[in-house]
Amino acid sequence: MLLRKLIFNNGPIGSTIFQRGRSSWDIVTSVCVERLPVVTPPLNDIQKRFKELLWTVEVEKSLKSDHELRHENDKVQAELLKNESIEVDLDAVSKITAQDFEDASQEELSKFKFADIITEADKNGDKGTYERCLQRHLVLVTDVKLGNKVWKLMPQGLWKEGESLRQTAERVISEQCGPEFKVKFLSNAPCGFYKYKYPNDIDGKIGAKVFFYYANHDNGEVSKKLNPNWLTRKEMVEALPDRYNKSVQSFLIEENF
Repeated sequence: MLLRKLIFNNGPIGSTIFQRGRSSWDIVTSVCVERLPVVTPPLNDIQKRFKELLWTVEVEKSLKSDHELRHENDKVQAELLKNESIEVDLDAVSKITAQDFEDASQEELSKFKFADIITEADKNGDKGTYERCLQRHLVLVTDVKLGNKVWKLMPQGLWKEGESLRQTAERVISEQCGPEFKVKFLSNAPCGFYKYKYPNDIDGKIGAKVFFYYANHDNGEVSKKLNPNWLTRKEMVEALPDRYNKSVQSFLIEENF
């Protein structure tokens, strides 16, 4: 195998262009599109204890708020009103006390209801949309045909002569996922690597070397013809080939629940 790289002077890694000699491997770029959590994930035990510690330190070092000062002033004014021997300017006495304000706020809070984090997609078991599992990271996988078999993999495509790997990744998203699907690439360099052999020689090729790029989902749905699935870390274990999944999980942030 002969494979040379030309790197432009002063250029980023993503501007690397491969020139093929007599390569017996296909060069493939795959894109790991991740939808970040929409709702803050639940805290684990250590995070809860640390949160309580920070709250305690903040209370100990904090000054009194305007509401607390107003509450103290109301108590002083109330005591003065009880003492008939002391003249009090009634106009200076607050008509709405801090306690009145607090009671009104509590009543308003009692009427407030948080939105349900369980979406319709969660209820229907629909994995084809990113509007599910709002507290988790979700990764996009699609149907990819390799030979005579269809696999659940992340969007991928063959590198073309004259392209950088980053340009191939952008083309893969545009061509396969549709023009309405928008992502944000976080680097010019690949974040992972995987290679596999073809079941039979295809045009004299042994297999494919896959370079993974990482991107965050920005907006839009994937074309339904790809049969997209947005999967959690645990669901990826069941859906993806074992070695492929291990390569992907190696550059993803682990979840604690």
